[in-house]
Amino acid sequence: MERLWAAIARSAVCAGLLSLIVFVYLKPLQVNPTTVALSFLLAILSVAATWGLRYALPMSVAAALAFNFFFLPPIGTFAIADKKNWVALFAFLFTSGVASNLSERARRQTQEANRRRHEAETLYTFSQQLLVTENIIHLLQQIPRYVAETFGVSEAVLYVADKDQTYRSNPDRRELPTELLRETIVRGDVVIDRQQHRCLVPLRIGVRTVGALGMTGEPLSRETLEAMSNLTAISIERAGAVESLARTEAAREGERLRSALLDTVTHEFRAPLNSIQASVETLRKEPQLNHAQRDDLLVVIEEQKDRLDRVVREAVEMAQLDTSDVMLNMQPHPIRAAIDEALKDAKLAIDGHPVEVRLPDHLPPVAMDIDRVRKALQHLLENAAKYSPAGSPVFISCEAQGDRLIISIADRGAGISDLDRSMIFCKFYRGQGQPQPVHGAGLGLAIVKAVVEAHGGHIEVTSQPEKGSVFSFDLPLAKSSVEVDGGGDGISGQISSRMQPAQGDPPPSSTAIS
Repeated sequence: MERLWAAIARSAVCAGLLSLIVFVYLKPLQVNPTTVALSFLLAILSVAATWGLRYALPMSVAAALAFNFFFLPPIGTFAIADKKNWVALFAFLFTSGVASNLSERARRQTQEANRRRHEAETLYTFSQQLLVTENIIHLLQQIPRYVAETFGVSEAVLYVADKDQTYRSNPDRRELPTELLRETIVRGDVVIDRQQHRCLVPLRIGVRTVGALGMTGEPLSRETLEAMSNLTAISIERAGAVESLARTEAAREGERLRSALLDTVTHEFRAPLNSIQASVETLRKEPQLNHAQRDDLLVVIEEQKDRLDRVVREAVEMAQLDTSDVMLNMQPHPIRAAIDEALKDAKLAIDGHPVEVRLPDHLPPVAMDIDRVRKALQHLLENAAKYSPAGSPVFISCEAQGDRLIISIADRGAGISDLDRSMIFCKFYRGQGQPQPVHGAGLGLAIVKAVVEAHGGHIEVTSQPEKGSVFSFDLPLAKSSVEVDGGGDGISGQISSRMQPAQGDPPPSSTAIS
């Protein structure tokens, strides 16, 4: 109905335009027939360029009749007295028809060029969506939605042959069954059904068909469908390659972890087990040992048992943090409470290292799981003592910046090389190039990093050769204690502000522990 009313309105405009030319040249202006013919021709060309040949041809016939009736003698009749006027009339009719046809052709070519430009822009947008998608593994689920949004179709369905799975832009709509897409793969040709308003196209990589794509709505051109098919097929192949690469990397990482675990078992289990076995054999074979000697052997057994137990507990804790099995009990606590507990837990490891705690007065409470943070501080303290000469000091300092609390633990050890600094927070990694072998499973700093990141914080290490290292991390302050400060720096600025143990006097509230 809308098209009918549009056709009637355009026909009325054409008739009105001819009537206006006749009225202007017949009454106010007295012009020769040539001017009238050219004016009619100009109006016909304008209509042909705007609305096409279906309006221009009837208008040409009407203009020829009006030209004959009003401007060729005898005026007021359709008869023509002069034979030359017959030639002029037919020349006008022929010229208007040819010119209308050329104008219509130019109009169609312009429309086709605009359509192709629009399709190229749409395909470019579609390709960008496929290329910039970060989650490649879930790309197949997103492709139908991208097709529906980009090309304005009602429904888009993707069928992947290797997986035998169907992905839909709208799961509630089932206008295109999976069997129809399978038939498209077998047929191997583009299907454009304008009566049912649907398109089906196979997805090929070379001569191999990887799937099929179906759409309902306004049919697209064959060229667009083929280009869309190529882009989608490449995306499917890319997703498969990334998935395969991810599996390969996972297998490689698993192999690396197995090797690291075997290495840990070799170094961390064999030595204490040998010590325990030797002590037990000595107790059995030497019954004449005095009380002090037996106590020494029992102490060795107990220490090595604790060492084994520590390795197992660290491995379990790391596994829990990796799989997010641990729920953090976030409560406001003073950081001093966590530090004091960590110092008690690490007492044996830091024995012989004077520890200086530097805390400003009136530090706000921190939102944290105090048990997890205490363990993280314990690992950092033990790490500082482990890689520092006997008798060298260890420093603990805190500083509130914005809505974060910066905690730093510094030592006076040999420092950390650039290679170690890039790998130091990896699981099962132990520092290289140490003057003496250091016991440990290489899990302590990995646990610290996992705990800090679980609190939404960040940890990093700065080091200078022969001057020591500083491990610093940030924790969120409790919301009730955060004050609005317009001059606060961002976290990156907070982390870079580090305490240097060898410079300056101790700030207020320093506590020395030996």
